[in-house]
Amino acid sequence: MELKRAGSQPSIQGSDDYFTGTVRIDPLNAPPEPARVSVASVTFEPGARSAWHTHPLGQTLIVTAGCGWTQCAGGPIVEIRAGDVIWCPPGRKHWHGASATTSMTHIAVQESLNGKNVEWLEKVTDEEYMVGPTGSAHSHSHA
Repeated sequence: MELKRAGSQPSIQGSDDYFTGTVRIDPLNAPPEPARVSVASVTFEPGARSAWHTHPLGQTLIVTAGCGWTQCAGGPIVEIRAGDVIWCPPGRKHWHGASATTSMTHIAVQESLNGKNVEWLEKVTDEEYMVGPTGSAHSHSHA
């Protein structure tokens, strides 16, 4: 058995290549092969979000704090809150992050296929992001 004490693993700053805004990644677990799962706690400051991406074997997100947004390609932006659990199927293009005004933390669980657990794509533009969730009071105008 391996016990990783809280605070024993250093936080990682989310790479500007894959994230917009301030994102902190706290690794939780990545057991040795043949296990292929990795788990991390990810905190997005207001306005921060991932780039569009896919996972070869899908991804589970467990929101642990705050309020955020997520979107699958072709669908609406959806608000997610602490306690929500989101499943994104394999190969499905999506993004997730904080709302424009509140931070959000989730635990991300994903498996690797042939050593890879994510395929990063283009960044979510400010225009795409600021649409906000459907049905919210959040609005903006185009100049």
